[in-house]
Amino acid sequence: MNTRMLRDIQVSEVGMGCMAFSHGYGQIPPEYYSIEAIRNAYGHGCTFFDTAEVYSPDLSGIGHNERIVGKALKDVRENTVIATKLMLHGFGFGNVYRTVRSHLEGSLERLQTDYVDIYYLHRMSGIPVEKVAEAMGKLMDQGLIRGWDLSQVDTDIIERAHAVTPLTAVQNIYSMVERDCEAEIIPCCMENNIGFVPFSPIASGLLSGKITPQTQFEKRDDVRNWVPKLSRSNIAGNQPIVEMLKAFAERKEATPAQISLAWMLHKYPNVVPIPGSKNKERIIENLNASEVILTEEEFRVLEDSLNSLKVYGHRGLGGF
Repeated sequence: MNTRMLRDIQVSEVGMGCMAFSHGYGQIPPEYYSIEAIRNAYGHGCTFFDTAEVYSPDLSGIGHNERIVGKALKDVRENTVIATKLMLHGFGFGNVYRTVRSHLEGSLERLQTDYVDIYYLHRMSGIPVEKVAEAMGKLMDQGLIRGWDLSQVDTDIIERAHAVTPLTAVQNIYSMVERDCEAEIIPCCMENNIGFVPFSPIASGLLSGKITPQTQFEKRDDVRNWVPKLSRSNIAGNQPIVEMLKAFAERKEATPAQISLAWMLHKYPNVVPIPGSKNKERIIENLNASEVILTEEEFRVLEDSLNSLKVYGHRGLGGF
């Protein structure tokens, strides 16, 4: 697979979000299946794997997903880039560095590694970002992390953090139907040599073309029940976008999901999407988006079509 740079860290140009093996899309698969799926992705050319300490069934407990990723990649650790995240909700007035390091030490143990390539603050939590940036800089100096990142942040936070310890990447929601970041955030990242890692790049499955207003999501631990674009009325409202994407994909001999990823890869050189799935076949389909090359004319057709169609439902930076 082609590679890209997140600042000074080289990754496959399509990464893999691993959350669905532990949380967010209903019933999770058996551990052996999840490990096989991750190893299959690596065998298919993916070197960039994204997890978080809070990814556990029903978000109860810590580290379920990190343990799976650690088991899956321990034998190929030196050839992979692992990104994980810490959550500091409820943090009081203690030492920020010691708290961040304590979280990191737990992740290192669960991931079966002595360093993390990219360490994220999962969400802003009232702590001055400058203090977090300072702590991350110390961890980089100690060789415990190679780079650090923020998630769901705007340009003010990015610039304040970057001034203290240069950011490796920013991970925000971004897709054909969530384009807020195009105005200021992605340009800010490009100007400062910061990678941009879109999560939910297929809009929680909407852009796969497989979700209809009749689709029934699982009742337990399925974030699609809360994603604004996936209410029945908004799924119906967004069908013109989905149908446009299906028609384009058919002409291109690709899938709608692949086109949605190829579009952002073509648009920005610093973008590395991390689509997630708990289905082995779907994971490989998403990774194969790297092989779908758009011409300038094809890209312009997509852009013009997207700009002419209304999007129903908005998640944005303030969403979960």
